[in-house]
Amino acid sequence: MNTGKRTGESDDSGTRILLIRHGETEWNRIHRFHGRSDEPLSQKGRDEAHALALALKDEPLTAIYSSPLIRARETAHHIKAFHPSVPFFEERGLIEMDFGAFEGMEAARWVEEYPDFYEIWMKTPASVTMPDGESLADVQKRALDTLRRITGQHPSRSTLLLCSHKFVNLTILCHAMNLPLDRFREIQQDTAAINLLYKNGATFTVKVVNERSHLNRLLENKDE
Repeated sequence: MNTGKRTGESDDSGTRILLIRHGETEWNRIHRFHGRSDEPLSQKGRDEAHALALALKDEPLTAIYSSPLIRARETAHHIKAFHPSVPFFEERGLIEMDFGAFEGMEAARWVEEYPDFYEIWMKTPASVTMPDGESLADVQKRALDTLRRITGQHPSRSTLLLCSHKFVNLTILCHAMNLPLDRFREIQQDTAAINLLYKNGATFTVKVVNERSHLNRLLENKDE
């Protein structure tokens, strides 16, 4: 795996975690709030998932964990096709943030109809909870609880692949990088991105963030 975009040079020991985001969906493309709605990958998303799978085909995976939502499962199954003997688990703790009343709403309409909420979300996002949904702190707690439980089930130096979603990944990365949740926008998390973390004891170290060089050929074909 190409491991550019490094964030640190600490000891590469402990449990190795490949934290990935699913490929693109149509709702991602049109900028619609996409939390618990079970939308499949678009054709572009399937192409991204295949490129991601090729990039990870030689990784010595111990286990694959996926959010139960179809866009994550589809992406994870592309990867598993190159690792047929590796056990696969659906993990509800990796499901995307619950956007509650905003689910399915296009971003432009949301900004227009909820200007006060939008202003707070842009300035202090950790201070708000989505109406009838979750806060960033809610997502981070369940994501970290899930990650700690999963890693605790495997011996040190295992390589675990977790296929999840934008806000789950961002809150995990904020914790591992000692960033407050209000600063989550400092971390990029695009579709079909790879993040590399290590867990030593109770400590998480981030080595790679938002690696997408495996998608270069798709981008080149788009420009042709």
